[in-house]
Amino acid sequence: MGKVKVLLIGAAFSADLHMDGYSRCTDIAEIVAICDKDLDRVKALADRYNVKDYVAYDDMFEAIEKVDCDVVDICLPNFLHVEAAKRAFAKGRHVISEKPLATTVEDAKEMLDASIAAGKKLYYAEDWLFAPALQRALQVVDEGAIGKCMFVRARECHCGSHSPFAQTIKYCGGGAMVHLGVHPVCFMLALKNNRWTELTAMTSGGLENNLQHKTMEGEDWGAALIRFEDGTTALLEANYVTTGGMEDVIDFYGDKGCIHVDLTFSSALNVYSIPGLEYTVEKAEVTTGWSKPAVDEKFNLGYVDEIRHFMTSARDNVDAKIGLRGVDGYEAIKVINLIYQSAREGRSIKNDNL
Repeated sequence: MGKVKVLLIGAAFSADLHMDGYSRCTDIAEIVAICDKDLDRVKALADRYNVKDYVAYDDMFEAIEKVDCDVVDICLPNFLHVEAAKRAFAKGRHVISEKPLATTVEDAKEMLDASIAAGKKLYYAEDWLFAPALQRALQVVDEGAIGKCMFVRARECHCGSHSPFAQTIKYCGGGAMVHLGVHPVCFMLALKNNRWTELTAMTSGGLENNLQHKTMEGEDWGAALIRFEDGTTALLEANYVTTGGMEDVIDFYGDKGCIHVDLTFSSALNVYSIPGLEYTVEKAEVTTGWSKPAVDEKFNLGYVDEIRHFMTSARDNVDAKIGLRGVDGYEAIKVINLIYQSAREGRSIKNDNL
């Protein structure tokens, strides 16, 4: 069977994460076209990963219409996901969508319905599920080494999004919870097959109510307690008020032990630099003094194996594993919107759909 042909839409931050994955699975995947409104950015991305035989486009609808491909990989601002996905499904392509699936529950449902109508797969890019450290932690949990896992605490936090679209709810869907908290939310939903029973949440509220980012429409801090059908409870947090680099920290507590996972600051390197390094970890404001520079950050965050999984799934015309299907992205955005509702209304929300 030939390689899976991919049209990559977007050539900025998330596209770079995906392109690194494609560069490591050239045995099964081929980038045949890249689209971005900035063609210089397309060329820079292709050159960075030594992509040669591709066609560049600056109009995503033209690219979707003209490119002969198997998969359309959507690495665009959140509000653009739905229309790009519907056009791709109408052309009979599988779709990969970056997180969150959409800005609204209604748009996410449209994407899911379009995939079903087309008989094509909607893949949802949640990299945490392929992070080697988390996979190992789950093996430890499954073997019973910490006994019964009763409580999980998970958070993704940093100093604020680089994207101008993240400042506006219309374009992003919310604040830190939808942009960062989608990782711990989707991770826990995947572990529990989307079977949660109750949640309660608080957020900073947005604009002048934010802790720090007073011009951001969405919240710059949010947290939710979620209980699952099997009795497990999880505390999930996201914020834009954490300096020093991105924090991805996940803790598992059992009745016979515990596990602490640090995805971003667990480097084997410990460096002291007076002039500073070119790069240490994502979102680090400075690189002078002591630091723990990441070693193969994209692999350790799960992006590499995530892309390979999508390519093999598309090649075989099968769904991705739980947590990486369109329906999982849909369930995640539903839960995040209920987190926002809980915070607004100051009450607990039960899942009446179980």
